[in-house]
Amino acid sequence: MPESRAEKTMLPGDRPAPVAVIDIGSNSTRLLVAEVRDGRVHELDRRTHVTRLARGVDLSGGLASEAIESVCEVVGEYVAACEELEAGPMDAIATSAVRDASNGDAFIAELRERFALEARILGGEEEALLSYRGATAEADPPWPVAVIDIGGGSTELVLGSGSEVGFHTSIQAGVVRQSERHLATDPPAAADLEELAGDVRGLMLEALTDRSGGEAMAAIAVAGTPTSLAAIDLALDPYDPQRVQGHRLSLPTIQHQLSELASLPLAERRHVTGLHPDRAVTIVAGVVILVEAMRVLGLDRITVSERDLLHGAALELAQARNHN
Repeated sequence: MPESRAEKTMLPGDRPAPVAVIDIGSNSTRLLVAEVRDGRVHELDRRTHVTRLARGVDLSGGLASEAIESVCEVVGEYVAACEELEAGPMDAIATSAVRDASNGDAFIAELRERFALEARILGGEEEALLSYRGATAEADPPWPVAVIDIGGGSTELVLGSGSEVGFHTSIQAGVVRQSERHLATDPPAAADLEELAGDVRGLMLEALTDRSGGEAMAAIAVAGTPTSLAAIDLALDPYDPQRVQGHRLSLPTIQHQLSELASLPLAERRHVTGLHPDRAVTIVAGVVILVEAMRVLGLDRITVSERDLLHGAALELAQARNHN
C-alpha cells in the first residue's frame, strides 16, 4: 500500500513543464512532480512506496533480486505518472543502499535498460546538502539550524544558517541497516535497544568530532521517521501532510513514543494510528537514531518537515534548466 499524496493540476500554457524527481532510497522509493516558481516548490504529485531496497545489503553486500523487482515495479508506475503530467526534466537519484551494494552499478544499468532512466548515485555529501536545501528553502532560518535526515541506510546531519552550510556528514546508520544489525526479537529486547543506541551514538560522536558551523539553536527533522512520529502524535488517520508540516516534538515526547512503540510486537505496531503499516518494521530503529542525534547535538525539540531531499533536488533541477 503506497503512501500517496497527489494533486494533479492543469498548467497554463505559458508556464514551463514541471520537474520530476524519483528518489530510490534504502527504505522507500519516492516521486515528486512539481512546479518550481520563485524558489518555491509547488507539488503536483507526490508518492511514497516502502520498498526496502537495502534489505540484506549489510549481510550479503548486494541488492537482493526481489528488492530490485519491488523497486522496478514502483519506478514503472512513477515513470508513467511523469509522462501523464508531461514532466521534464526528470532526475532519478539513488542513495545509500545502491552506493554500498556490490551490484549497485548493475542496478543502475537495469533502470536504464527497462525505463530509459538515467539514474545517478548520490554521494553522502550531496545527499546531505540536498536535504538541507529542501528543508530550509522556505524557512530560510536566520539562526544556526541542524537538519536531520534519517534514511534506510544512512543518516545525514547538516549544520547551517540560512542558505549557508557550515558542516555536513553522512553516517552509516539507517532504519533498515540498524534494524537488521540489532533488533532480532519481536518486540525488541531492552539490551538490543541499548546496543543499537550505543552503536549510533558512537558513529555520530566520531563523525561530529571536527564539526564547524557553531551550535544549532533549532532543528528540522525530515523523512519517514519524524513525519511518522508527528502523525502518531496528532493521531492522524488518514495522513495529512499539511498538519505534519511544521509540527514540533520535544525530546521527552519522542522518548515516550519510543517506549510505546518498542513495547509492541510488530503485528500491533502495524495498527498504531498515524503509523503507515509498512513503516512498522523499521520505526523503532528510526526513533532510536533520532533520539541519539538530538542528544549528541544538544537538542531538546525538533520541527518536522515534509520538505526534504526531493524538494532540494527539484530546486536544483529547475535552477539548472533556467541556466541552460
